[in-house]
Amino acid sequence: WLSGDDVYMSNENERQEYVLNENGIIFVGNARYIEARGWYYGQFQDLLNICLTMLDLSLYYRQDPAMDVSRRGDPKYVGRVISSMINGNDNDNGVLLGKWQGSFHSHENPSRWDGSVVILKKWRQDNYRPVQYGQCWVFAGVMCTVLRCLGIPTRLVSNFNSAHDVDRNLSIDKYYDSSGRSLNISKDSTWDYHVWNESWFIRPDLGRAYNGWQVLDATPQEQSRG
Repeated sequence: WLSGDDVYMSNENERQEYVLNENGIIFVGNARYIEARGWYYGQFQDLLNICLTMLDLSLYYRQDPAMDVSRRGDPKYVGRVISSMINGNDNDNGVLLGKWQGSFHSHENPSRWDGSVVILKKWRQDNYRPVQYGQCWVFAGVMCTVLRCLGIPTRLVSNFNSAHDVDRNLSIDKYYDSSGRSLNISKDSTWDYHVWNESWFIRPDLGRAYNGWQVLDATPQEQSRG
């Protein structure tokens, strides 16, 4: 609400939706059959201390506490830290462990989650061990809760026929032999769907043209800059 803040959002309807709304819909499925899943964000349900603890457990804080705390007024930095901490696949006490294959019988199937509050409170109750298990929409739902709780306007984005390019040539490559048989040598892939977040803040580091919605993705994929 403060016009001088990096996360200032002037539109009241957008503030109601992207800051204050505790309920939402996440779209999953595939391009031919899109399913709407209800999700309870619950960003005002006694979660602030959990979210602040998340910052204190991050590798950024452990490496340089003074530097980390000094940058917590910067939504770019906070978004980066939270996107790392939502998943626990890099052994940093993150909130959720990702799993896409195999059996879920001994832990929670990702499709059973319908809100963030129970996940975040279970993470605290289990002494900050990653909750098992999450997939992209679960990571995005929990990150939306944490960022809204910390005062950063945040929404979810679903993309269908989602290209996953691993060699940075901006194409999905497929290889065939001289007989037309497919060769399984490309690591590129196309997912049925993928869900990530966007947060609203200005970018004084890049210029006014880049102010607005900024992409953040908490799903563990390839490492970024190590």
